[in-house]
Amino acid sequence: MTLRDDATLVLKGYAPGGEEGGDQAELRRAYLDHLAGHDDAMWKACGAGHLTASALVIDPERKKVLLTLHRKLRMWLQMGGHCEERDATLEAAALREATEESGITGLTLLPGGPVRLDRHPIPPPCNWHLDVQYAALAPAGAAERISEESLELRWFGYEDVAEVADASVVRLLKATRSRL
Repeated sequence: MTLRDDATLVLKGYAPGGEEGGDQAELRRAYLDHLAGHDDAMWKACGAGHLTASALVIDPERKKVLLTLHRKLRMWLQMGGHCEERDATLEAAALREATEESGITGLTLLPGGPVRLDRHPIPPPCNWHLDVQYAALAPAGAAERISEESLELRWFGYEDVAEVADASVVRLLKATRSRL
C-alpha cells in the first residue's frame, strides 16, 4: 500500500463530529477529491497543494502542549510538515515530524486517527497545505530539544494557547481535549 492509498483510507474513515462537523466533512471531501485528482498530492512538488501531517504534543499530565516557534513562519504551531518517501502512513509521518521537531522520543499518538483537518495557504512554492492533524502524548520525563526548523520550543498551559497561537492551533487543542 502506498502512502497515498493510506491517506485515502484514513480520510474515508475520518468521522468528524462536534460543532465543526460540517466544516470538517467538507474538508474531508476536498482532501479526497485532491487525492483523486493529483497523483503527486502527497508531495511538496504538487503545485496545487499537498497533504501534510502534524501532531499536537501533550504533556504526560495532560495539562500543557508543546508548541514550536516556526523558523520560517514566525508563528507558534504544533509540530508537523511534509510527508516523505520513507513514511508508510500518515500516522508515521505525523509521529516522525513530531519527534524530529520536538526532540522527544517515545511519543504516542492518541487512538482514533486524526483529530481534525486544516487547510491553509503557505508561501510559494507550496501554496496550500492540506494538514491531517493528530495529537501525541509525551512520555513521563520527556525532554524537548529544539530542531533546525524552530526558533524556540515552549510548553503552554491550555488556557494560554489562544494568547500565542492562531485560531487553527486553538481549534486543534479544543478537538484534542475532547479526546483526552
